[in-house]
Amino acid sequence: MKKDITQVARQLLKENLALSEEEQLLIIYDESTLIIGESFFTAGIELGARSMLLRIQPLGKNGVEPPPVVARAMMEADVVIAATAHSLTHTQARKAACNAGARIATMPGITEDMFFSGPITADYDKVAFYTKKLKKLLDSAERAVITKEGYSLKMNLAGRQGNASTGLFWEKGSSGNLPSGEAYIAPLEGSAEGEVIIDGSLSGLGKLNTPLKFSFSQGFLVDIKGPDKEKLEKLLGDNKLARNLAELGIGTNDRARITGIILEDEKVYGTVHIALGSNDTFGGTVAAGIHLDGVILQPDLYLDNILVIRQGKLMLDK
Repeated sequence: MKKDITQVARQLLKENLALSEEEQLLIIYDESTLIIGESFFTAGIELGARSMLLRIQPLGKNGVEPPPVVARAMMEADVVIAATAHSLTHTQARKAACNAGARIATMPGITEDMFFSGPITADYDKVAFYTKKLKKLLDSAERAVITKEGYSLKMNLAGRQGNASTGLFWEKGSSGNLPSGEAYIAPLEGSAEGEVIIDGSLSGLGKLNTPLKFSFSQGFLVDIKGPDKEKLEKLLGDNKLARNLAELGIGTNDRARITGIILEDEKVYGTVHIALGSNDTFGGTVAAGIHLDGVILQPDLYLDNILVIRQGKLMLDK
């Protein structure tokens, strides 16, 4: 089985990250990804790269900065695979490494199952097409509205640029999740108003059996209703910035499934996700030390007055 995983890892390094001979490949992994980390290490050697493995302790929460020695190693590498239990995507370490020219694929919560079924098996040219098209819509939009079950959440996007996580990281400084497939943006801080139903999954809680209702005022989460309220409040702690509405994202991967692992869940085609906490690494101004995504199934999404998603279906011309 490990040999098969290595074959997939080799394909990802070659096709999704364009790894070349003699490039420096850094694989960051932890106790949850031992086989996956070793597989990328072996695959990198087979492709002629200078492979390095760096095992770290689990960081505890998505968005927590890694130790300084890890951040420095990321800046020295040409290609970085961050296959860890918790996300390094929205960290200053990732941002600094990209600014130094590294191509980075973050894989928070990656499982062996994802290598053989689900989002990694997607047609990434198709994923890139939808993702880039949605990014352009986010770039030009001034306002977004999510509606579901009679609830509505509004936010201001004016002056903010969208991001396209296509899963193809070929250029210096490019980065995103792998598996991938999302267009996302940091809404203007202080602008989110209204209520929204989170009914797919939530970082730190997994797949939701019962929906949560979030209420926002002046950009912050001010009320939670649902049986998992106490668990979520414990994750957020006393940090007000952790309650900032940090992100609006749209899933574009038609092979992704709702599994309870946010890495895959937020990529599900036609879903919308919002995030709480940090957004300073992708166009916002808040550094909260935490980033929690919540997935909304079959929503309606308006960008300005254009219906972009209708009950989970992307309304885009091909």
